[in-house]
Amino acid sequence: MTAARPMVQMSGITVRFPGVLALDAVDFRLFPGEVHSLMGENGAGKSTLIKALTGVHRVHAGTIEIDGKPVDFGTPADAQRAGVSTVYQEINLLPNLSVAENVMLGREPRRPWGGIDWRDARRQTARLLHGMNLEIDPASMLSEHSPAVQQLIGIVRAVAVRPKVLILDEPTSSLDNDEVTELFRVISGLKESGVAILFISHFIEQVYEISDRLTVLRDGQLVGEYLTDDLLRIDLVQKMVGAEISVLDSLQTHTHESDLEESLLGEQPLISAIGLSRDGAIEPIDLAVYEGEIVGVAGLLGSGRTELARLLAGIDRSDNGLLKVDGTPQRFRGPHDALKRRIAYASEDRRTEGIIGDLTIRDNIALALQADLGWFRRISRKRQDELAASYIQAMNIRPAQPEALVRHLSGGNQQKVLLARWLAIAPRLLILDEPTRGIDVGAKAEIQRLVSDLAENGLSVVFISAELEEVLRISNRVAILRDRKLVGDVANHDLTVERLLTVIADGSDDDEDQLRRAAR
Repeated sequence: MTAARPMVQMSGITVRFPGVLALDAVDFRLFPGEVHSLMGENGAGKSTLIKALTGVHRVHAGTIEIDGKPVDFGTPADAQRAGVSTVYQEINLLPNLSVAENVMLGREPRRPWGGIDWRDARRQTARLLHGMNLEIDPASMLSEHSPAVQQLIGIVRAVAVRPKVLILDEPTSSLDNDEVTELFRVISGLKESGVAILFISHFIEQVYEISDRLTVLRDGQLVGEYLTDDLLRIDLVQKMVGAEISVLDSLQTHTHESDLEESLLGEQPLISAIGLSRDGAIEPIDLAVYEGEIVGVAGLLGSGRTELARLLAGIDRSDNGLLKVDGTPQRFRGPHDALKRRIAYASEDRRTEGIIGDLTIRDNIALALQADLGWFRRISRKRQDELAASYIQAMNIRPAQPEALVRHLSGGNQQKVLLARWLAIAPRLLILDEPTRGIDVGAKAEIQRLVSDLAENGLSVVFISAELEEVLRISNRVAILRDRKLVGDVANHDLTVERLLTVIADGSDDDEDQLRRAAR
């Protein structure tokens, strides 16, 4: 499978950003004629490593060799000239041009007397398409083709320069099963021709189907390089999330009582999803959340965690299924409809979709309540001051200064401000997507304690976290997602990290006494 000399050899790669060590002396190698998957959770350093290889980021320490020759890429164009081509998750082609124009863009054949020889361009494109067993008309408009075909055309464009290295960044994220099969056929053909392929995907089954080797990163550091056939799925998940199963005990949650599940039996859920799905985002899912219940959502990045949250909060519209609130069917046309039913969503991207850094703590806290009342019913300055003072004290926001700009606050205090904003509208259901990511341990504990206290006072919570210990610590019940599917809905009595990892890795839970579908 592998040659004696790697096509790519990255040694001791270190990349720093202000206040962040993104990669810490990472080694990576990629051989000709192999498919190599780069694995790791969000923030592990995968994107940074790719950008270092493709000339987007300069490395602060370490060396890169391509085909045995040292390189120092200053731009992506330098990397492409050295034989490194990349196909990104977001298709970066031009839909208003033909297939041939997209494939040959920037490399158009010229006539002897000047001008582009479009006939030759179409002929060369047809030859490339035929070589990959793709029956596509080079003269057809790109916009006429499905996203899957456009993804394949993007690969054809990348292959047109005869790369030594092909990087595929989440190429299957928007493809169905048949389209993935077609893509894998193309990848296998490229592999047989000797191209070194770096495959990035969050879908475990696909990684095990197509990859020869794996490299795992965690927190900017190398965990290890493994032959795919030698690494069990559960071991891969363990290495990605950093949980040492042998030393982890079952974590006792302090939020749920032993009789909570029994008290819910026969009650009507606050919100229930019945066969709820969105094409390309998440497959049909049944899930219910009861009053005063914390439902944790566990799964790897790309498993559908955020997609589920956005459907429940009305941010994305479902293509199929039904959503009920208090037993009444609902069709949310947007987040404002969800807010009318007192369903609030705090995004995992708090800087882009959450806090407004150039506004004060006071303004950020009052924002959702003002939007709920309408902009013609202005909240008085006195009421804003009361809200800010109340939540600053209750949530221990520091600095305790309503006039402080939120962008100057720490990550943990920014998250507290965001929570205060949603609590100000008195929600019945609060959907928290990675509310403790990137904050210190003390702030994390405060937020967990706050969520627990709110649930004890009747607030329902959907709590999404990549940290399995956190999910177990805070949840009454855990919904487990894998490859956009709900594979487990488990009461959190004697649930352990080991069992969670097993369900995430294998996609099933054989303990029928613990498994319970909540939507009924």
